[in-house]
Amino acid sequence: MPYDEYLGERIHGIMKSKKLNYHAKKMMGGLVFMVNDKMCVGIHIDKKLQESLLMARIGETAYAKEIEKENCLPMDFTGRPMRGYIFVQPMGFDLEEDLEYWLDLALKFNKELTGIGYKT
Repeated sequence: MPYDEYLGERIHGIMKSKKLNYHAKKMMGGLVFMVNDKMCVGIHIDKKLQESLLMARIGETAYAKEIEKENCLPMDFTGRPMRGYIFVQPMGFDLEEDLEYWLDLALKFNKELTGIGYKT
């Protein structure tokens, strides 16, 4: 099962509207969006759930709050969750404002990492 190309198009649209310095990279069967040369968000195929998940790099502070939300899962490839990364199931980003919420969280953390902002 390939990653959700429509979700990729939606992410591209939001990134372009914010006039971000980004590029997309195919990685491990999914798609990752790099902002200012840092992993920001991506699309991961969950073979158990048979669905594409949104991966967001939101940092440890935001993670502590967001992981409690419905449709959020720890990002776990190896049996040990990656700190500061979260998976969001499709119902959590179905609406455009929900997808933009997750991208904004990831972009906020990206700004903390790089010191480079973006337009909202």
